[in-house]
Order: sequence, then C-alpha cells, then structure tokens
Amino acid sequence: MLAQDWSSPTPLATHVADIAHVQDYEPGAFYRRELPCLLDVLRQVPKRPDVLVVDGYAWLLDAAHPGLGAHLHAAVGGGTPVVGIAKTAFRDADAAPLVERVLRGGSQRPLYVTAVGIDTRAVAAHVRGMAGEHRIPLLLAAADRLARSMAPTTPGER
Repeated sequence: MLAQDWSSPTPLATHVADIAHVQDYEPGAFYRRELPCLLDVLRQVPKRPDVLVVDGYAWLLDAAHPGLGAHLHAAVGGGTPVVGIAKTAFRDADAAPLVERVLRGGSQRPLYVTAVGIDTRAVAAHVRGMAGEHRIPLLLAAADRLARSMAPTTPGER
C-alpha cells in the first residue's frame, strides 16, 4: 500500500504480487519467507516510497540481530528507511534497546516499533499520530486485511 503520509486514513494505491512459491516459515528466519515477496511487490511500484513499513521488526534485540526490516533495508541498497511495526512482542522485546513501545487508543497493549535508516523515536511519534482511534492504525489494518485476503486457504497452497 502507498500512502500520502503517516496520518493518511486510506491508501493512495495498493500493489500485490501473485507469488508462485513461498518458503515455509523458519523460526528465527522469518525474513527468508517474507523478503522475496516484499521485493516482488516493490518491483511494481513506479517510484520508491520515502519510507517502507513492514509488519514485523527491523531489529530483534539489537543491531547484531536483524529482523525483516533490516534485511529489506539491505536488499534495497540501504537508501530507503525501513520501519517495522509489530503487533506482538518477541521474547525479550521489553529489554531490547532498539524497540519503542507505542500505545494507541485506549489499549494497554503496545505496538512495537523499530527502524533502520531513520530515528526510531521520531517514527514512534508518527505511529502514535496515524489515523484511527484504535490500537491498530487504519492503514496497517487495511494492509493486514489485504494480505489476509491474498493468503492461501489451504495449507501449502500457493
């Protein structure tokens, strides 16, 4: 999804890719399954966005433990900042120095924000200000619905 800015309530455009084969989930290597899919979608976008946002983490624990966002940042040549917004904590996330916890709406459950190529605290402020009154901002909820609508209905199907 492409949006005008952080506070946009709806996307400007959506792009999807029909991926013939997606690798199986591998614990500790989530990026191996997701990164090729993200790169396929990015090839469809006429102009690289100013910031890329992933559903997940840019960093796990610290800079020695890259998450999906850091792998994406490297794969696109490092010129475009990547933000990870995760809905669930990984083990030890509360002790991770590169993770900003963001509370939205009336929720006491945070979103976990990490970033590479851009200041994480500034990004956390943008996430707090995203459109929507609930824990999950409207754009993220829309992206999640789109992704789920494209998911296979039978295990192993693609």
